[in-house]
Amino acid sequence: MTAALTGEIDHHSAAWLRTDIETAINDSRPRLLRLDFEKVGFMDSSGVGLVMGRLNTMRRLRGELELVNLPDYIRRVMLMAKIDRYVKIK
Repeated sequence: MTAALTGEIDHHSAAWLRTDIETAINDSRPRLLRLDFEKVGFMDSSGVGLVMGRLNTMRRLRGELELVNLPDYIRRVMLMAKIDRYVKIK
């Protein structure tokens, strides 16, 4: 399953993204969740929290999480937060 993220990921948008993605995960029980950041124009630390929360969900389902199409600055944020230790970044 791929969740295509768009726009800005901040405190406000992360809350509804979390709800939407969790609903989709619970409905389809995917073995792999890809978060596609191609159309994300801004992300603050709420985006890191969004990723870690979905990682925990996918681990409970014995599934995997991948991050794809990260803009350079988001890739740097994820690497600084050491997200790559837990999640595949492509």
